[in-house]
Amino acid sequence: MNSLPEKRLNFRIDALSQGTSARACRLRTLHNEVMTPIFMPVATLAVLRSQDTEAVKALGFPVLLANTYHLLLRPGTGVFLKTGGIHNFMRWDRSILTDSGGFQVFSLSKDVHITDEGARFRSYMDGSRIMLSPETSIETQKIIGSDIMMAMDQCVQSTLEKKICSEAVDITARWAERSLAARGDSPQSIFGIVQGGCYEDLRRRSAAQITALPFDGYAIGGLAVGETGEKRNDITELTATLMPPDYPRYLMGVGTPLDILESVHRGVDMFDCILPTALGQQGVAFTSRGRIEMRRGIHKFSDRPLDENCSCPCCSRYSRAYLHHLIKSAEYYGGNLLGLHNLTFYKNMMDTIRSRILEGTFLTYYNEQRVLLGLDDIDNPVTPPKKKIKP
Repeated sequence: MNSLPEKRLNFRIDALSQGTSARACRLRTLHNEVMTPIFMPVATLAVLRSQDTEAVKALGFPVLLANTYHLLLRPGTGVFLKTGGIHNFMRWDRSILTDSGGFQVFSLSKDVHITDEGARFRSYMDGSRIMLSPETSIETQKIIGSDIMMAMDQCVQSTLEKKICSEAVDITARWAERSLAARGDSPQSIFGIVQGGCYEDLRRRSAAQITALPFDGYAIGGLAVGETGEKRNDITELTATLMPPDYPRYLMGVGTPLDILESVHRGVDMFDCILPTALGQQGVAFTSRGRIEMRRGIHKFSDRPLDENCSCPCCSRYSRAYLHHLIKSAEYYGGNLLGLHNLTFYKNMMDTIRSRILEGTFLTYYNEQRVLLGLDDIDNPVTPPKKKIKP
């Protein structure tokens, strides 16, 4: 790793968009410079689902996301101590951000018991009891060797009753202080996470608690877990305005291309989500002609490329008929190709967003794309079945 800069991440704003809150920024991690807005592909277990890491690197992504919870369970910290950290382990020489494990405790673990000490849960692998505290989460992330660590937080469903969300806010604040202390003199950066569900007053309280601490960046957590898209946009906009402007803003686990566009418009800089590769395995592709389901029979005889405006290997080599065949046959290569295409689509979109912000034309782009990105297969719309008329 390189020597620690005078201020971790060395964050600066390159341009602000007129008429929106979008911004183009840059930061420097221990491994490389990162231009924002940025999408970070998810490599949960130090690998992207169905993808070759070198192929993803060739697309130009500067940051991947890995997960502390999963890596703690397998392969375990002993492997990272032996191999010298995750970068050497997975042969990735750019930046890595690790989630703290708080969301996975909420979404995957059974028999979870939350106290001020931390989260005690059963491993989904062998049923053993594990205590994940702010200290153990940060210590694990330090051993993994990520460039950016996340403070441990308590994530709850965004639409739960206010009392539960309020308690999660206060636990998150106490855990944030302990996470920051556990970082110690490590050169790794650390972000704090704002919680509060869909309650504006709780979001304000959490933002005040978390931004009062000297984190290197601030994240919006607890969204895309039950709320409507409109409510998510509202909470994202509110929370972004409560974050200091001279630090990076990260919306965790969101989302679709339209979600990202809407959130950039509201002032967010960083994003991650499993959708590009996960949906690729399910036969779903994001294209310039809308979201396309390759399982549909309409594609069985089509010699068209998936997307005429894309030059990725999937689009430049193969027909929709072949891709349809691969997906219907549950062939691994089909998910690989569609996942690579989706990642290409996301990378191209983020590059275009940044260039439009720098050019001062993002608002026009936003107004055009917010309609297009919400469409399904423009050329082959789904026709709902006709209702049978009762005699």
